Amino acid sequence: MGNDDVVSLDLSNYELLWPSPLFVAEGEHALRATDRPWDERVRWLLTEAFAGNTAVADFDDISAVTKPAEDPWAISASRWGAPHTSEEQQQRAWLEELLRRAPELQHAVAPRPYWPRRHGQRASSDGRADRDPRKDFAGLIKSLSDHGYLTEKFGAYCVDDHHDLPDASEIIEDRLEIAGLWPLAWETWDQDTFYGLIEVFHDLVSRPRTRWHHSYGGCGWHHQEFHQGPARILYRWKVNRLLREAGIEYELASEGEDRGRLAAVTDDARSELVHRTLENSAPGILGDVAHAIALFRGRDASTEDKRSSIVALARVLEERRDLLKERLVSKDEGALFLIANQFDLRHRNSKQQGEYHVAFLDWIFWWYLATIELTNRLLTTQPSMAAANKEASIPSTDPF
Repeated sequence: MGNDDVVSLDLSNYELLWPSPLFVAEGEHALRATDRPWDERVRWLLTEAFAGNTAVADFDDISAVTKPAEDPWAISASRWGAPHTSEEQQQRAWLEELLRRAPELQHAVAPRPYWPRRHGQRASSDGRADRDPRKDFAGLIKSLSDHGYLTEKFGAYCVDDHHDLPDASEIIEDRLEIAGLWPLAWETWDQDTFYGLIEVFHDLVSRPRTRWHHSYGGCGWHHQEFHQGPARILYRWKVNRLLREAGIEYELASEGEDRGRLAAVTDDARSELVHRTLENSAPGILGDVAHAIALFRGRDASTEDKRSSIVALARVLEERRDLLKERLVSKDEGALFLIANQFDLRHRNSKQQGEYHVAFLDWIFWWYLATIELTNRLLTTQPSMAAANKEASIPSTDPF
C-alpha cells in the first residue's frame, strides 16, 4: 500500500493466546514468506494466536471488500479509506498494522467463577474451584497435539498413509525411562512423573507454520514446516502460567544450561540479572556461569549443589580480581573472597565457619552473580579490554 493508505483496526475484540513478542516474530516471518497461498499461512497464525475467530474473520473480510468493481474503470474507496489495491497488499498492510500495535492487545484470561462455584461446596476459600494441575497440563498437551505440535516427532494419521507411525509411548520412555505414558493418563502420575513429562514435552514440541486440508475420507488438516524455537517459547509461556496458577514454585528456564528444565522461581529482578549475565558473558566464562546458575536453581538442588555453584562463580571472580582491585574502592574486592574462603565453601577445613543458615548460600550466590555482571559492564568501559571482550562475545543469532 502507499504511504497515504490508512489501516484502522479495532483491537477491542482481539484476545491473544500467545506472548506478544512471539506473535510479532511469527507474524514478521509470515510477512517475509512468498509461498502460495500466502493468506492460508496467515490464517493459521491468527487461528493459533487469538481466541475465537474474530481476527481470522476480519482478515477474511479484507478479501470481500477488495474484489475488483464491476466497472474495471471505476475507482472506489476500500474499507480502509483508500482506492482499491491488490488483495494481498491490503492483507499485508492489515497484518503489518496488527503487528505494530501488538503491545496494545489484551491477553485472554479465564472467566471469573460463576455462581455455583463461587457459593457451592466445590468452591475453595478464594472462590475458585480446586483444580488439578496434572489435568490442566494433559489438556494443554492435547491442545498442542491437535494443532500439530507433536506431529514432527509422533507422526500423524492419514487415510492414505497410516502405517509405520512412531510409537509415541516409546519415544517418551526413551527420554524419561518410564513406560506406558502415552496416551496421557494424568490420574496415574506421581509428582516426579508429572514434572518429568513437563520437561520431556518441552523438547518434543515443534510449531507447524503451514497446514493443508485433506478432504478425502474426512481426513482433516495436515501440518508441515516445523520449527522448534517458536514452539518451545510458547510451551514455556503456557506451562509457566499453569504452574503459577497452581501455586507451584517452579518454572521452565528460558535460557542457560538448564533451558527447558524446571528451576526454582525467582523474582523479576533476579530473573533479569540471570538474563543480563548470560547474555553479556564472554565465551571464556559463559560455560562456568551457565553451569553455576543451572546447578543453583535446579528443582532438586541440594546444599552441596549450591555450595558448588558459588565456588564456580568465585573462580570467575578470582580471574577478574585485578579488575576489581583497579575499579573498586581499595581492598573492597577482598571481602568477596573472604566470604568464600572462610565460610565452609571452598577449602572446607576446620578453620572455616560452617554454622550458618542455608539462606546464606542464596545471599552469597546472588551477590557473586551480580558482581560478575558488574565486571562484564566494567570490561566494556575499559578501551583496551572492551575490544577483547567484544571479540570474544558470542553473537546472538538464535533467539530461541
